[in-house]
Amino acid sequence: MTDHLPHTQIVEAEGHLIDSQLLNVIFDTVIKWDASFEVLQFTIGRTNDEPSAISMRISAQSDEDLTRVLEELVPLGCRIARVTDAQTRRADRDGCVPDDFYSTTNLRTHVRHLGGWLEVENQRMDSVIVVEDGRASCRKLRDVRTGDAIVCGVEGVRAEPEFQERDRLGFAFMTNEISSERRVDVAVRRIAAMMADSKSTGGRIAFVAGPVLVHTGGADDFCQLIRGGFVDVLLAGNALAVHDVERSFFGTSLGVDLETGKTIHGGHRHHMRAINTICRAGGLRQAVEGGVLGSGIMYECIRRGVRYVLAGSIRDDGPIPDTLMDLREAQDRYAEALAGVKLVIVLSSMLHGIGVGNMLPSWVRMVCVDINPAVVTKLADRGSSQTIGLVTDVGLFLHRLAQRLHGV
Repeated sequence: MTDHLPHTQIVEAEGHLIDSQLLNVIFDTVIKWDASFEVLQFTIGRTNDEPSAISMRISAQSDEDLTRVLEELVPLGCRIARVTDAQTRRADRDGCVPDDFYSTTNLRTHVRHLGGWLEVENQRMDSVIVVEDGRASCRKLRDVRTGDAIVCGVEGVRAEPEFQERDRLGFAFMTNEISSERRVDVAVRRIAAMMADSKSTGGRIAFVAGPVLVHTGGADDFCQLIRGGFVDVLLAGNALAVHDVERSFFGTSLGVDLETGKTIHGGHRHHMRAINTICRAGGLRQAVEGGVLGSGIMYECIRRGVRYVLAGSIRDDGPIPDTLMDLREAQDRYAEALAGVKLVIVLSSMLHGIGVGNMLPSWVRMVCVDINPAVVTKLADRGSSQTIGLVTDVGLFLHRLAQRLHGV
């Protein structure tokens, strides 16, 4: 396209632009905003390891339109050809930044400062970039303080998309579609291989789990994973812990006998009795140390030193003393627990799963397992494009996964 519009900027991009289909997305983005592009130079990589490169002129009717296009192109891996330092402006009050702040993605990002490129630390989406003492880092809006130097605009900012992996474990095996039931065995085998590989290289694995894990009979298999050393972090809500304790005390979940599948008379009180017992003990750890709680997921986590964080919500019964009801504290504790994690597996927990996805950089692998395909797709739709999905019953998945990892 060579339409001559008055406001132009030359941008460049490099990487596996063709096989990742990113080039089409770049072109479509320009057209979507009624702008035009002119390809100035295009070099096609001839091997899997050789990247392609493109230089093109973007034109728009106004500076505002051009800025809008550039703001969408930078997260796709484009960079402005003219090399300048990133522009920074000072925050004039706590929790507020200039209107033209750069809003981060989960992609590996660099900003140019004093003639050199700084890799942005603590990379995550929906944050701002603060430059301080020769370092750049992501910071949540609520944590901005008056006087912080905030990166504004897109000049001097470079984001690097995660292109389709060619690793031996085939992490991209389900990235083009939601995996159906007929592919569970294949998926479990490859996920188990990723977990084993992660542990063999010193990587940490985090699980994000909902109470369905207990309801579907997956607790024993999950406990086996904990004992096998495959769970380093557990992130969940109050309900997982409550129903896990209910199962330990009464053999039920939501008042349903997990062995027979039958509703127990008076079983609707079991989860409240479980909460009361843990509250009387002073918390989960005190219940374990005092011999009150002697089995289950939370018991194994405490006995094995697995870090867990329970984030509460408005619907929680109780909650038990371990549950964090301060949302900001819970978010911060989640983020701290995820530091250095290489693989995250989400088990039937849409809200907590999406929340964790927003905290992760794009190079951390993420697997979402849920019986509802809408949950599996939502993570990718919310920007966590590194997520692969498996549509199946969580209890069945955990049983097969534990079998596969047994003896590893």
